[in-house]
Amino acid sequence: MNIRVRKLIGLVGLLAWLGFYVGLMLNIADHVPENRALQMAFFVVAGTCWFIPILPLIKWMSRP
Repeated sequence: MNIRVRKLIGLVGLLAWLGFYVGLMLNIADHVPENRALQMAFFVVAGTCWFIPILPLIKWMSRP
């Protein structure tokens, strides 16, 4: 498969994943208690963990 096609497929997959992830995190955020420390901790974790499932996709996109 051509690298340009892999990057296009990866881009579509990345955008789909991010849309799903943001929607999921917003739904979960509605159930976080009204404590600023808990909310900040939730959003810090949610904001840094979105890329972990994407690492295999990025490796697949960049291989020759």
